[in-house]
Amino acid sequence: MEHIIAKLLRDFDQGKMSRRQLIQSLALAATAASAAAAAAADSQLLKATYFNHVSYQVADYAKTRDFYANLFGMKVTEDDGKQCRLTFGNNILIARTRPSGTPKVDHIAYTVANWDTNKEQVEAELKRRGVKILRGDTKTSFHIEDPDGFEVQLGGLKQ
Repeated sequence: MEHIIAKLLRDFDQGKMSRRQLIQSLALAATAASAAAAAAADSQLLKATYFNHVSYQVADYAKTRDFYANLFGMKVTEDDGKQCRLTFGNNILIARTRPSGTPKVDHIAYTVANWDTNKEQVEAELKRRGVKILRGDTKTSFHIEDPDGFEVQLGGLKQ
């Protein structure tokens, strides 16, 4: 954009255009730049809307479940004897027993806007950017790694 404005001013200084033409050209360039920026922002395919869940590996998921449910009032929405989902607001904490017993955050999941209508385009965009999909099912989510090696899950509301 800067080089376009510089060329317009040079042309004006050299008498190649009138002041009116300069002003019209500057207005047109500004309008085009603004429209392009708005279109780029609207077309953001991988727009995270919020954290979906944090997957938390613990020594004893039942102790962790009871701690968070009792202390913070989180609601246990699923429990299969090995892991559970604790919900609060639009957030989920998944606590699962880790075989080694050493606690760690397994991954963080993000809900992506319009996942249900754009999952094929999301997969194509990840591939275009050279982001390796570690595992995933286009119905629910993809797991990828961020630049530091942390696992990230992205998908719709139900992951």
